[in-house]
Amino acid sequence: MSGSLIGLTMGAVMMGMLALRVQIGIAMFLTGAIGYIWVSGLDPLLAYLKNAPYGRFSLYDLSVVPLFLLMGQFATHGGLSRALFKAGNAFIGHWKGGMAMAGVTACAGFGAICGSSLATAATMSHVVLPELKHHQYKPSLAAGSLAAGGTLGILIPPSVPLVIYAIMAEQNIAKLFLAAFLPGILAAVGYMVVVGIVCRLDPAAGGPGSPRHSWAERLSTVIETWPVLLIFLVVIGGIYGGLFTPTEAAAVGALATGIAAWRSGGLKGRGFIKCVYGTASATGMMFLILLGADTLNSFMALSQLPAEAAAWVQEMGFGPFTVLFAIIVIYLLLGCVMDSLSMILLTVPIFLPIIFNMDYYGLGLEEKAIWFGMVALVVMEVGLITPPVGMNVYIINGVAKDIPMGTIFRGVLPFLASDILRIFLLVLFPSISLVALWVFN
Repeated sequence: MSGSLIGLTMGAVMMGMLALRVQIGIAMFLTGAIGYIWVSGLDPLLAYLKNAPYGRFSLYDLSVVPLFLLMGQFATHGGLSRALFKAGNAFIGHWKGGMAMAGVTACAGFGAICGSSLATAATMSHVVLPELKHHQYKPSLAAGSLAAGGTLGILIPPSVPLVIYAIMAEQNIAKLFLAAFLPGILAAVGYMVVVGIVCRLDPAAGGPGSPRHSWAERLSTVIETWPVLLIFLVVIGGIYGGLFTPTEAAAVGALATGIAAWRSGGLKGRGFIKCVYGTASATGMMFLILLGADTLNSFMALSQLPAEAAAWVQEMGFGPFTVLFAIIVIYLLLGCVMDSLSMILLTVPIFLPIIFNMDYYGLGLEEKAIWFGMVALVVMEVGLITPPVGMNVYIINGVAKDIPMGTIFRGVLPFLASDILRIFLLVLFPSISLVALWVFN
């Protein structure tokens, strides 16, 4: 049996394991290990496992992952989310659907100091959902807007999936963070527009709205958000001001967020232990997936499947955009059964070389890597709110058990339309992702 056929066979085995609900990291590791033995034998696999995991986990850039996760844990337990929502609501809460829009802006702000979509969705749903229910918002719009808003956590920097993509694609983390700003802003604005359209079509969906706040009250709520603004400015400003590397900025951000959480009382009792435990648990899960992905990708490289797939694409004469949209469709399908991190680790070593071999608007390799990363990340966002996995939907349902899962999925449909439109815009206009990069250079 040829190596590429072995690769396809083991790929099918892995998908079968996922269908049986085997944890993604374990499924990738077992598939890669068995395939490695099939192609090269047991001794080469043991030699690989002797050195490769240490080489991967001792990588300095990876230390940014637990630091950003700890930063997110401190932000979650520190009550910083409530101030963000109060500020957004003070400015636009009196609009039709304004309170749901304020929830989206709060998700964007919280994502800027959290970096995790699941944490953003979970935290903001605890804060915003009771207010939306109190103001008689329809459950579908209330839950749908927060499920969609939660996806901003993986796009607006600092973002853990962006860090992992940068490492896998061998790109500069700071440049990827910069490239994500405009797509992240477009996402937030798009979701707010969707809320406005839904409330125009169904006036009862948005409830009666909240009273208009005075400018003094608005200024007061903005002042309350100073810890979030300061942390964001220190982390992002430090990176682009040349004061910190991304890893150093993550450490400073974690310390600053921890101090803010301590001041607010969020670390009292077992709060600090919960933050450390949550960080350790999430880091262990991510590193297990990383180990599994490395083993699987090493086997795939031995099988020559990625190289033969790239050569086959070129021989078939498919146009660049045909290939790109095929990749987007694959991501949409994978998003139904995988989380974004797993998709990045599994697919980037296969898809990125194919993208590099295509001509897109005359872009260079670095520009193509960053542009493709933005497109892929936006598509992965969609997977967070689509069935059957839709992790953000499950998070919202866990907080609001009285809202049926079907109601939440119906509520996210208009936001999916916004996501699809944004994907097309990013594909057709690479400058959306690259303009900040060009300014930086």
